[in-house]
Amino acid sequence: MPVQIPFDTSYARLPERFFVRMAPQPVSAPRLVKLNLPLCADLGLDPAALASPEGVEILAGNRVAEGAAFIAEAYAGHQFGHFNPQLGDGRAILLGEVVGRDGQRRDLQLKGSGRTPFSRGGDGRAAIGPVLREYIISEAMFALGIPTTRSLAAVLTGDQVFRETALPGAVLTRVAASHIRVGTFQFFAARSDADAIRLLADHVIARHYPEAAAAEAPYRALLKGVIARQARLVAQWMLVGFIHGVMNTDNTTVSGETIDYGPCAFMDHYDPSTVFSSIDHAGRYAYGNQPRILQWNLARLAEALLPLLADDEQKAVELAQESLTGFVTQFQAAWLDGMRRKLGLATAREEDAALIAALLGAMQEAGADFTQTFRLLCEAAADPAADADLAALFATTGGYAPWAAQWRARLASEDLAPTARAAAMRAVNPAFIPRNHMVEAALAAATEREDFGPFDELLSVLARPFEDQPHHARYAAPPEPEQRVLQTFCGT
Repeated sequence: MPVQIPFDTSYARLPERFFVRMAPQPVSAPRLVKLNLPLCADLGLDPAALASPEGVEILAGNRVAEGAAFIAEAYAGHQFGHFNPQLGDGRAILLGEVVGRDGQRRDLQLKGSGRTPFSRGGDGRAAIGPVLREYIISEAMFALGIPTTRSLAAVLTGDQVFRETALPGAVLTRVAASHIRVGTFQFFAARSDADAIRLLADHVIARHYPEAAAAEAPYRALLKGVIARQARLVAQWMLVGFIHGVMNTDNTTVSGETIDYGPCAFMDHYDPSTVFSSIDHAGRYAYGNQPRILQWNLARLAEALLPLLADDEQKAVELAQESLTGFVTQFQAAWLDGMRRKLGLATAREEDAALIAALLGAMQEAGADFTQTFRLLCEAAADPAADADLAALFATTGGYAPWAAQWRARLASEDLAPTARAAAMRAVNPAFIPRNHMVEAALAAATEREDFGPFDELLSVLARPFEDQPHHARYAAPPEPEQRVLQTFCGT
């Protein structure tokens, strides 16, 4: 059946220096592994057509979809604090943009589609493991209510890619509000291309921040808008124990979505210094560093926008600094509000920050599991008898009982039925996250045996993270010592 994708690609109408036009490199034997049916419906795409041989050819990059843009976007970026003036899509091609049934415009991008002028010596390909990892984590983040890119499809290529060993190749079709990054602005700032910075800013305002167009100072409103979204985003990461792993400026979107799931992971036992990424040797992007790093990244965006903020450079710097000071306030407010909801607090009190800090300190001292602790608190809010399960997590220190006495005194100051409080807590404290050992097991089965059953089951469980799902209890359990995953890898 014919495959019709209603592309309406605004980014490709920008000047040619914003991208390189080129088609994906064909693969030998594309085979569909997974198609995201709910996302197809949201985008107004026909899943049967996409799953057809012609559709799979499009998803693999072998067939030209009518109306597609076929561009590799240019951008720069600070990687682990070091600036590279030219990065760009080294293994991805933007097919185009579609306007979904909700009226929102989204990019469709093939990741792992071959070399581009930005590949910097890489092969431009992706292995099945990293493709499925991004599929799992991005869809889990969506189910958790965290702004994120999505995964539309995963396709095996029939070819091998070579990393430490030969691995099955694959292509991911990624969906994003856009792929415009802090590094996109840095690309043009490094070239002193003020005209391009203005064109890009106007495009971002029209696409993501239309309210800024009516502001007295639209470009300052744009900067403030990006800061606000990113402050909320990193707070949401912290509230579920997510660690991005590579928070470079080229991995920070101006839309406020989580992007580029490389060596990301979810924390098991609580420790702010937790690092999983094999390439983060100094812990720059550790869990507890993420808010500070994101503010640093946003400062780099502000630097790129200086020519648009004011004609006088000193005035522009002052306006940028003033805007950036809002990040800490907004992050702390979002995080504190989220933590209150996780603890079942319906009102705000000044002493809440100390109560939260005391719990996190006790969790760190005892090595208590982050997700399990908060999920069990839901039960304890409804029935104090559940305290026994929580006390077991703090058995080495006995730190739960003293804290619980403070918590229950705080709960008693509010007029809220225990069952209603527990229900509200269950809606924000997931029972299921992508446990690292479960993710690795699913990827190993897919890579080593082409067994996608564990991948499919894990996706199904993670699609309903706030439900108990007793028959899938093993997916909620923390890893045993021998199951712990200590390092995750980028895949490039």
